[in-house]
Amino acid sequence: MAKVDLSRISLRPFKLTDVDDFLLWAGDNEVTKNLRWKTCNSREEALTFIRDVCIPHQWRRSICLDDRSIGFVSVYRWSGDDSCKADIGYAVASNYWGQGIATKAIKIALSQVFNDFSDLLRLQAFAYVENKASQRVLEKAGFLKEGVLRKYTFIKGTVKDLAVFSFLSTDEINSSEALID
Repeated sequence: MAKVDLSRISLRPFKLTDVDDFLLWAGDNEVTKNLRWKTCNSREEALTFIRDVCIPHQWRRSICLDDRSIGFVSVYRWSGDDSCKADIGYAVASNYWGQGIATKAIKIALSQVFNDFSDLLRLQAFAYVENKASQRVLEKAGFLKEGVLRKYTFIKGTVKDLAVFSFLSTDEINSSEALID
């Protein structure tokens, strides 16, 4: 596969018509092994997930290549006294790994999220310690690694250590190309 021209990457809300493209990556165990989601095993499961989870979500965007869904970025806003922070998560179809797409998508998300939530001060991300590629994506997007949370979460039957990263509203996005949509 030829390297993707990153100017063709955009973020947009999910649509029901994304179902077949969504199933290609959300149905891939290699992609979902690093997510809390279970792998979608059918078109109906994918359609239900898009309709009931993705579309109503406060800030979940499809990562698109030429307007076709190849992944997602989600921002989970905390509430109450902690509403000044949010968590960000993402995934990209495995056949697009290593091409800078996740980094590009995170940079686009950063430029949008702090505009959409003007009172947001901190965006934080967590990556499994063994997932070096995801940690590199966050660092290239401008996140600062703050440390490791040992035995922090139980996911898919295993207790995991997580690396924690942050990006503050006062931090600068690494590249002006992040504003290209």
